Amino acid sequence: MSGDPSQDYFSDGISEELLNSLSRLNDLQVVARTSSFSFKGQNVDVATIAHQLNVGAVLEGSVRRAGNTVRITVQLINTVTGFHIWSQTYDRNLTDILQVQTDVATAVAQQLETRLVGDEEARIGMGGTKNSEAYDAYLRGVQLLRNPDPEEANDKAAIAAFDQAIALDPDYARAYGGRAAALGNFAIFNAKPREQPGLRAQALEAAQRAVELAPELGEAHLIVAEIRAFLLLDYAAAAPEFDRALALAPGNAQVLRAFAGFAADLGHFEPAVKAARRLVSLDPQDVNAHITLGMALYFARRYGEASAALQDAKVLNPGSHYVQSFIMQTLLASGQTELARQQCESTSTPLDEDFRHHCLALAYHSLGRQADAERELQQLKALNGDGSAYGFARIYAQWGDSPKSLQWLATAQRLRNPGLQALRVDWALDPIRSEPRFKEIEARMNLPP
Repeated sequence: MSGDPSQDYFSDGISEELLNSLSRLNDLQVVARTSSFSFKGQNVDVATIAHQLNVGAVLEGSVRRAGNTVRITVQLINTVTGFHIWSQTYDRNLTDILQVQTDVATAVAQQLETRLVGDEEARIGMGGTKNSEAYDAYLRGVQLLRNPDPEEANDKAAIAAFDQAIALDPDYARAYGGRAAALGNFAIFNAKPREQPGLRAQALEAAQRAVELAPELGEAHLIVAEIRAFLLLDYAAAAPEFDRALALAPGNAQVLRAFAGFAADLGHFEPAVKAARRLVSLDPQDVNAHITLGMALYFARRYGEASAALQDAKVLNPGSHYVQSFIMQTLLASGQTELARQQCESTSTPLDEDFRHHCLALAYHSLGRQADAERELQQLKALNGDGSAYGFARIYAQWGDSPKSLQWLATAQRLRNPGLQALRVDWALDPIRSEPRFKEIEARMNLPP
């Protein structure tokens, strides 16, 4: 409420930290960030929020910061009666901001008659810091990480913010986790090939340090898992970290989303779908939650259910190319080839051009139009080169050209193509699964059982 937009990172950061603190309490189901924040700045009545998010109570408030002084006003509202359950105003120095977070979370739990057991009260602030300057730097880093299209300068600024937080408090576990995530982003999206090995090593080191400092922090185990799986392609080492993250933070949407995706890639469909459904219940307004459920069902080859979940995602983001590409994959996988062809040919269908060519190369072949399929594949190769190696492997497998499919699959592995995550469960690779070279490639992936 300062009127200064540059302070948004501070109020948003406090809100998210408080949300994460409450989600660690076993007796509370706390709606995740994307859905909660979807009402920020809107004049929406509590009853509407309660209906859309399926909650019995809403915590709302405001932050006003002036120099080193902070006023935080909070109120807890019963969504059935519309009455205030509890409210409080905190006027504190910035150095006391972390204690206010703990006080609010504890008060909310008590007002909702949630019994704090064992070390739950200590878990509220787990992995945090008592240094207000370090906390401020950390919140700035988190805001930069949330940029949906991170550029090199953005990634470097995020890394610098987390480095500042660590310099101010070398035992700040969450700052190390943030640093690991920022380094990972930089390695994937902006780093030159020669820089990537060093960045991957630094990211893993920072993530492991977060776990050392806060071994019971689920989010710390999650970042170790993601780096091992998606940067290092070490799935066997990632698996126990994903399991540990879920065991420690079963109410954290970020953990649920990552666990569901990883479990689906391994073919562990029952836990994947279970986690994805819980994710949707915690974050119903987040398109990525519905995508995660749709993907888990798609890989499980439950195409009707997958289509329904992806349609829910499309309602939330009608223009998403990513959502539409999975809808097309579901049509192709379920044999609805003519419908897939029509939609992929239509310029009104929101698709990236490379996927449009990929889709049509598969659809035309299936419909007996091989010359057209060949044309689409050549256009895809001209557009992406080796960057689409995994996609070429899929196409050639479906065309019945096993040698070329396996050749491109080996190239994808050499280039660490992220599509390889789905190697075990991808329907398009079924024609080559019994090939000895496929089994060799799969063995090198070191996938856990």
